[in-house]
Amino acid sequence: MPRAGLSKTDVVAAGAQLADDAGFANLALSPLAQRLGVRTPSLYKHIDSLADLQHGVATLAMTELDQRLRDAMHGLSGSAALAAFATAFREYVVAHPGRYSATVGAGFTGPEDPLLQSSLRVMESMRAVLRGYGIPEQQMVHAIRTLRCTFHGFATLQAADGFQWSDDSEDSFDWMIRFLDRGLGQIGTA
Repeated sequence: MPRAGLSKTDVVAAGAQLADDAGFANLALSPLAQRLGVRTPSLYKHIDSLADLQHGVATLAMTELDQRLRDAMHGLSGSAALAAFATAFREYVVAHPGRYSATVGAGFTGPEDPLLQSSLRVMESMRAVLRGYGIPEQQMVHAIRTLRCTFHGFATLQAADGFQWSDDSEDSFDWMIRFLDRGLGQIGTA
């Protein structure tokens, strides 16, 4: 019998918090059940499997990230939109490293999958930033991958305390945004 008031949303949210606290690689049903005050078999009233939980955490994370990015970029264009996107992305990853990790390489269940829908909205936000620079459509995929790799790399390194040899990571982040801004501006005007 499921715990009164416990829902799939509650289980996924607790799983996301566990992933943030312990790392996505350590997300498991037994510690999640303990956290929720239920027995492990009780979780199967709400989720089908660990893979279902992982997909739920990835969906939650991508939905949250999508909303934060769109809120941050609202009404902005050009370098302001780029900086807003990068900052919101980094802040989310640093605050929620485990649940963000769930999104990397997560598969989609079909065209109606909420994970796919939120992922497409994140990509559209990146496209909007790049359209502000006049990036030609035939170069859009390369530009999107470049932004994703750059922002993902910086944010995950910072979340893992990977900038230990210096305390000027904020300066490096600002330098990175200016570097991307200049490069995108040159490609857009070429």
